[in-house]
Amino acid sequence: MSRIASRRLLRAIVLVSGVAPLPAHAQTDGVAAARAYREAHGPRILRDYAALLAIPNVASDSANIRRNATVLRTLLAERGVRAELLTVPGAPPVVFGRLDVPGATRTLALYAHYDGQPANPAEWRHGPWEPTLYTAHHAAGGTPRDLPPDGVPIGPEWRLYARSAGDDKAPIGALLAVLDAFREQGLTATSNLVFFFEGEEEAGSPHLRTYLDTYAGRLADVDVWLFLDGPVHQSGRPLLAFGVRGVTRLEVTVYGPVRGLHSGHYGNWAPVPGRLLAQLLATMWDDDGTVRVAGFYDDVAPIGAAERAAIAALPAYDAELKRELGLARTEGEPATLAERLMLPALTVLGLQSANVGPLASNVIPTSATATLGVRLVQGNDPERMLDRLEAHLRAQGYHVVRAEPDRATRLAHPRIARVERDVGYPAARTPMDVPVVRDVIAAARRVAGDELVLLPGMGGSLPLYLFTDVLRKPAVIVPVANHDNNQHAPDENLRVANLWYAIDLFGALLTMPAPATP
Repeated sequence: MSRIASRRLLRAIVLVSGVAPLPAHAQTDGVAAARAYREAHGPRILRDYAALLAIPNVASDSANIRRNATVLRTLLAERGVRAELLTVPGAPPVVFGRLDVPGATRTLALYAHYDGQPANPAEWRHGPWEPTLYTAHHAAGGTPRDLPPDGVPIGPEWRLYARSAGDDKAPIGALLAVLDAFREQGLTATSNLVFFFEGEEEAGSPHLRTYLDTYAGRLADVDVWLFLDGPVHQSGRPLLAFGVRGVTRLEVTVYGPVRGLHSGHYGNWAPVPGRLLAQLLATMWDDDGTVRVAGFYDDVAPIGAAERAAIAALPAYDAELKRELGLARTEGEPATLAERLMLPALTVLGLQSANVGPLASNVIPTSATATLGVRLVQGNDPERMLDRLEAHLRAQGYHVVRAEPDRATRLAHPRIARVERDVGYPAARTPMDVPVVRDVIAAARRVAGDELVLLPGMGGSLPLYLFTDVLRKPAVIVPVANHDNNQHAPDENLRVANLWYAIDLFGALLTMPAPATP
């Protein structure tokens, strides 16, 4: 994270000490209580969080996933939450909790996921589930240090390295600290609280719809879902987002000879699958990255006035981000990153045909494969978008098949493309002018002030449509992790200042003023 970004988030964290009080006394107390608690008990918060990170949490590791869920249920129950494990056949449990507040007229649902991406220990400086505290980012000269005992001042630039440190146990650790703060100071939330911690988000949430259908009665009174996931803005500024892209994918394989051929004996005669695939892919984009597949942009739903205003108000950060990423140009220039996220995207996720480097040989291989990822925006149907890609393949002269072609098929068609389609899910977006959403924005401003970035839609994907389109509830994404947290990659980490920001922010959200009576 740049020095500018670091200063911005630190400024957001300290804003709560200087803002003018709101008429809602409970909210002011909630922010102050959260801040005072983490200032007094920072070492203990870090130690407790490290203990949570030490439990392996890959979704396919059912024993440890169950262990995570059981620990989280206990941690919630110890803080006065009615907590239990919800189950459906063949799925990791959902940690479900409820904290009802007498007289509350609003119910907030707090979503997070406790599973993480698989990790190869050989690629990490320390074991993925061996939480290690550094005095700063290791690339900035940070060095390992012990977890601090009580009474030791905490450095905001310290980083805790472990799988799921940023994605997505950070908000869970922050929520537990806020509940401790409220209990210590005798405060209560101003809304009923529902806790919904999923255990297979990183595996694509294949059972989430089943959970929501099976336990719909427990979720009926939710007024807004807060998705506690993701990183803050690339500038380091605090962020709220109101939508996500959908996602689907298509894998296409093209064919050459039925067996590998010597490139000297058969070069210039036998079709080369790598070349065929390269030529096919080149037809899908122009030089600026605009997708040339017919109809690709036809279904994009327009954004509203509030969303257009939010995009116009975003920080002009693209130039600094390009320097950070070593990019001389970006696709669609001069359009900004935020503007490009409002459009569907087609990405080559991977290519494979024979070998490269020391293993390369003088051979014409039998096939070449590309995996194409499609990010969807509001209005796109996943199946229809894949239909358009298939139609593009046919328009380039390819015979599309679903299975490995037999010899008769190969002899009948000079160009064959085998297609494997993913199911995927659509994009989702919540209007920013919904009253409860405005309340969430106002609460976040109590901590972030004018630094708060409002993003109509994030570039990543979550099954948010299950909440906005199926449950028909508004949903707001509330990211807290540092943008350079190595999400999904080796040496994932959480910057301590971001954990402190999460605690302050959740103190504000859990004590929002009650909604106005009509």
